[in-house]
Amino acid sequence: MLALAANQWKAHLRLNLSFVKTTRMVIAIGFEGSANKLGIGIIKDGEVLSNPRHTYITPPGQGFLPKDTAKHHREHALSVLKAALEEANVKPEEIDVVCYTKGPGMGAPLVSTALVARTVAQLWKKPIVAVNHCIGHIEMGRLITGAQNPTVLYVSGGNTQVIAYSDRCYRIFGETIDIAVGNCLDRFARVLKLSNDPSPGYNIEQLAKKGKQYLEMPYVVKGMDVSFSGLLSYIEEKAPKLIESGAYTPEDLCFSLQETVFAMLIEITERAMAHCDSNEVLIVGGVGCNKRLQEMMGIMASERGATLYATDERFCIDNGAMIAQAGWEMYRTGVVTPLKETTCTQRFRTDEVEVTWRS
Repeated sequence: MLALAANQWKAHLRLNLSFVKTTRMVIAIGFEGSANKLGIGIIKDGEVLSNPRHTYITPPGQGFLPKDTAKHHREHALSVLKAALEEANVKPEEIDVVCYTKGPGMGAPLVSTALVARTVAQLWKKPIVAVNHCIGHIEMGRLITGAQNPTVLYVSGGNTQVIAYSDRCYRIFGETIDIAVGNCLDRFARVLKLSNDPSPGYNIEQLAKKGKQYLEMPYVVKGMDVSFSGLLSYIEEKAPKLIESGAYTPEDLCFSLQETVFAMLIEITERAMAHCDSNEVLIVGGVGCNKRLQEMMGIMASERGATLYATDERFCIDNGAMIAQAGWEMYRTGVVTPLKETTCTQRFRTDEVEVTWRS
C-alpha cells in the first residue's frame, strides 16, 4: 500500500510539473530539410520570431539529387541557424525545445538536417521533438490563418492529400496513387526547360496566366484518389510536337495542365468537405501558393457557403517555423523524443501521428 501511494504521489507530482512547464511561455526552434529547402525557424507561443531559409536551385531542365541537396544543407546549416537566432533576438539558453523533420522526404537531406538538430540539442542541453512534415504544414496553416477545424488540401512536390481531423488523428480522405501534383508540375517545367528559380511551379504559374487555348488532357479521379502519372506522360509526349507545329504555345500547355490538375484536386476536396460537413477549407504545401488554385478553390468554397484559408510563400513553402510550431504543440502536451529514437524516415504517414494537442 505504501509503495502504491508513493507511486501515485510521484505520478501526481509529474503531472503537476508537466502542467507548470507547459503553461509558461515556450520557445521552440525548428529544423526543416526534407527537400531542396533548408529552413530554421523560431516560434514563441504562436508568434513567429524568425523563419529564414536557403533553397538549393539547379540549372533549368534538371531536378535535385538527394546527395547534392544534402551537401547544400550541410554547407548552409550554420549560416541559416545564425540568421534565425539573430532575427529572433534569442540566445540558445532561451530555447526550450529543438524540433526537426523526421519525415516524409528525401533520405539524405532529412538525415543531414536531423544531424544538425541532434547536435544542437546536445550542445544546448535541450529536449528534442521529431515532427511529421505534413503535420507541420497543417499546424502552420492553422496558426497563420486562424482556421479552426478545416478540411485540408495538402499539395507539394512530394505529397498530395486531402485531410480532416477526427478523434486525435489527421485522417487522409484521398491522395495521389502515384506522383504528387508538385512533382507533376516540376517535371513538365523540365520539358519546357523553365528556370528552377524561384521554383518550377511558380514559373509554370506565370506562363499559365498568358495561356488562352485549352488542351484536353487525361482527367483521372478514382473515388477519393487522384493520379497524375498518366497525365504527365501524355503531356510530355505531346508538348514538343504541339509547340513545334504552332498548334499550342508553352503558355497554353501550362494553362491547360494547371486547369486539369487543379480541377481534380478541388473535386476530391469538395467531396471530403461534404462528407465531414465542413465549412472551412485550408490549402497548405508549396503548390498551395498558386493563385489560380486558390481562386478555383475559393469559387468552390463560396458555392458551399464555406471559407477558404491559404497562406503566401513565407509559410506554405517548406520552412523551419512550421516544424517549430508543430513541435511546440507536441512539447506542450508532454511529447519528447528520446535521443536514440531521433531517426528519419522517407515514409511517414500523416495519419500515423497521435494528435495530442487537439480535442
